[in-house]
Amino acid sequence: MNIGKKSVSFKPERDIPPLDGKVILVTGGNIGLGKQCVLEYARHRPAQIWLAARNLDKAKAAVEEIQKQLPSPAPIKLLEMDLSSLESVNKAASTFSAESDRLDILMLNAGIMAAPPSLTKDGYELQFGTNYVGHALLAKPLLPVLEKAASSPGADVRVNMLSSHGHMYAPKPEGIQFDTLKTKADALGPYGRYGQSKLAMILWVRQMAKLYPQFTLASIHLGVVRTNLMNNATGSPLVIRILGKVANKVVTPVDQGARNQLWASVAKDVKSGEYYEPVGIGGTATEHGKDENLAKKLWDWTEKELEGYAS
Repeated sequence: MNIGKKSVSFKPERDIPPLDGKVILVTGGNIGLGKQCVLEYARHRPAQIWLAARNLDKAKAAVEEIQKQLPSPAPIKLLEMDLSSLESVNKAASTFSAESDRLDILMLNAGIMAAPPSLTKDGYELQFGTNYVGHALLAKPLLPVLEKAASSPGADVRVNMLSSHGHMYAPKPEGIQFDTLKTKADALGPYGRYGQSKLAMILWVRQMAKLYPQFTLASIHLGVVRTNLMNNATGSPLVIRILGKVANKVVTPVDQGARNQLWASVAKDVKSGEYYEPVGIGGTATEHGKDENLAKKLWDWTEKELEGYAS
């Protein structure tokens, strides 16, 4: 954690620059941190914000709430997408690419935590498939529009993955147990599975930054924020269960909790490929999170799994 390290001062209303002409896509934008990011971006008038969510009714309600907080309507479009289904993710990417010829900020925000043992529709461990594989697939067919944006004058293309300090719970000693990724991984427990998915996100960002230097990528820890992430968590340690009951009194509200990922999506001094804790504190990933060989191994595994999907 970032104990003893000073956070960067960042206020979205003051420090997000004008977003004129920019196109933004936020996953999980109908609730919590994603919804807050959509609101903060909307205040700075981008050309288009795409709000990706699994439930369109909830997404529509979120947009209505966001618009009420703005002086004039913002250009927000809905994008239906279920991260646990590669077919749904690929369809969403195709829909976006057909309607937009650029993408300046890709905020890979959605996720689940400590879910019961289960598989996605495509046979991946549920947390790994939803938090990591779905997002990795979404980014793959969006590369052409990201690259087009990066080639424009004054470009500043950002890709953020919402990881977690919880990547420290990834299984030891491997970090990623590849033979568990297409199983329910019961033996890892809910937090082992969660940590493995979040470590994968950090490693993906590290390798992606090497391969695509024209973008600025970062993986982000949100801190202890008042979101719905623990609502369906299982197997929680006693301390976590107690924390969940008193969270509304002791944890950071969403409007402050979103600052780290917002900072990483616009700040000038973001180091591409780095993992950041709130706000703007780098260098705090575990040794697994800094393992270049593991990052390359995971990237190669992912590319093989996603063969057949356009890039």
